[in-house]
Amino acid sequence: MNVTIGALQAYLSDRYGGWASEQSLFMKLVEELGEVAEVLNKRAGRKFSDERNLQEELGTELADMIHYIVAIAAINNIDLNDTILRKDKAASVKYHHEINLETFLSDMT
Repeated sequence: MNVTIGALQAYLSDRYGGWASEQSLFMKLVEELGEVAEVLNKRAGRKFSDERNLQEELGTELADMIHYIVAIAAINNIDLNDTILRKDKAASVKYHHEINLETFLSDMT
């Protein structure tokens, strides 16, 4: 099963809409960012690790970050799908990329 940004936004809007504040969700995001940093430090040997599967732990922490980023967008009625495409198109022009995300996705179908 594939998760789309739109479906995740709808789910999180339903889950958090009406009661969660962007500040509390942002603080959770920062917390998760720190957990990603901790895993990366373990993987680089800068921090002791008794974890056996740091790859899985990294994936879990990145998923948590995505969760809170999308939740913040959802409760603010920001269409991340359109925003990501628009932002990538502008960056592709600015940095002279041969292809942008929208074209890439069109070529995949």
